[in-house]
Amino acid sequence: MVRGFVKIVLSCLVFLCATSALAHFGAVIPSTEVVEQGGERAVRLEVSFIHPMEGHSMKMERPVRFGVLARGEKTDLTGRLTRTARGDGDLWSADYLFKRPGDHIFFLEPAPYWEPAEDSFIVHYTKVVVNGFGLETGWDAPVGFEVEIMPLTRPYGLWAGNIFTGMVLQNGAPLAGCEVEVEYLNSDRVNIPASPFVTQVVKTDGRGIFSYAMPRAGWWGFAALAEGTRKIEKDGSEKPVELGGVLWVRTREMSLNAH
Repeated sequence: MVRGFVKIVLSCLVFLCATSALAHFGAVIPSTEVVEQGGERAVRLEVSFIHPMEGHSMKMERPVRFGVLARGEKTDLTGRLTRTARGDGDLWSADYLFKRPGDHIFFLEPAPYWEPAEDSFIVHYTKVVVNGFGLETGWDAPVGFEVEIMPLTRPYGLWAGNIFTGMVLQNGAPLAGCEVEVEYLNSDRVNIPASPFVTQVVKTDGRGIFSYAMPRAGWWGFAALAEGTRKIEKDGSEKPVELGGVLWVRTREMSLNAH
């Protein structure tokens, strides 16, 4: 009887450890990554804090900053965000009307998220690039976050199987040996054969550069993780802050025209 109880307790502990190890991702997902001439100009942007592969949503306070960088000019969109419930978490959304050609970098600075399992706060600075009307300029412009992924591969117009390459910067300098977590936004419920398949992990080289081949069509999140220098007080103690530089890209399936 006691032995059976111990087995149950150990099983619960293993489950809790596995659950707490789930990778967190800030997410900014647009309704499209390419706005074309003569097409729909309004883009819906969904902002959340999620476990992408498992489909879990988390609570998310109103972002500190949400905006768009286009042609070297930043526009604040924070006031446009509206909040709705999604499962156990929150979904923020906003609409944006494209008026000018060029690449638009939508960026997010969230409120710090307290993670009890890690005894630390999490701040994921998140970006996604949407091309406007075929003018491919500005997709590699920096937003200026403390931790940021700079795309070295154009982050749109990608086929499934393409390799994405980026450079991780911390305070403007390349970050060598940085761990980059990669997850698929599993909206079509891809089978997960074992826990290591949930989050892919690569590291940056001595120049802060990493690469990853995306095997399936859909949205892919890249999260470069680094420890911040600031502390945040909680319950009378100074707690560390995990910083993430997150970038989302979309791949599409290559299909044949019907004859």
